[in-house]
Amino acid sequence: MNGPRRGVVGRFAEREWGPLYKTVKYALHTQRWRAIPLTISAVLLTSVFQVIQNQCWGFRPIQVIGSVKAEYPLWISLLRTPFSLFVPALDLPVWGALAQVLLVFGIAEICIGRGRMLLIAYAATLAGTLYARVGIHIGPDSVFGLPASAAKMVDTGPSAAVVALAVYVCWRYRAYWTAGTVALAMVVEVVLKNNLAGKEHIAALIVVAVICWITHVRRRRRRDRRDQGRRTGSLSGAPPIQS
Repeated sequence: MNGPRRGVVGRFAEREWGPLYKTVKYALHTQRWRAIPLTISAVLLTSVFQVIQNQCWGFRPIQVIGSVKAEYPLWISLLRTPFSLFVPALDLPVWGALAQVLLVFGIAEICIGRGRMLLIAYAATLAGTLYARVGIHIGPDSVFGLPASAAKMVDTGPSAAVVALAVYVCWRYRAYWTAGTVALAMVVEVVLKNNLAGKEHIAALIVVAVICWITHVRRRRRRDRRDQGRRTGSLSGAPPIQS
């Protein structure tokens, strides 16, 4: 029984994570740490922020740079949101944030590129920042709402960006079971612990779902244009358009 069972598990692992693993392995083998310069910078910046905010003189400056609360004016929150991603949450161990950034950001930087990684990470973080205000406006009586006390909660950390990047990378590399598991875990988190962080993760999932849909539509349109160009070329006798 162990042999066939291992065979099934191996085939599943190869189908689910094979392309992703091979892409990451090749990049790290050929470029080593040069493959993830932004990820390394993010880990270092998060570490520096953590060290500074734990000094008697450093807490206030870090809060001014990257602390976001729904009670703040919107323009202040928007200015601080990019830096808030690298400010570790005070109630969580910093090693967790560092591990998330190194693993998920690193894989994303290799697999989807630095520009797209930054776009998705910022979009997810911004979605959480904006949702907090909307949720408080809706109120605690709705499943989509938040209590007024959430306006005073410090909203920092990379978790929303990590969730969005993990789902997007898995979707692009057809690791659909893994993407679904991450999404399901976020839903369970909200059911078990109905708080600001959990609902911001749902906002990140919604944003990444929209990004996936846009990406799918654009790729399908490009494929349709190529197919139409080939058909037109074959009818006219011209050489087909190279993809």
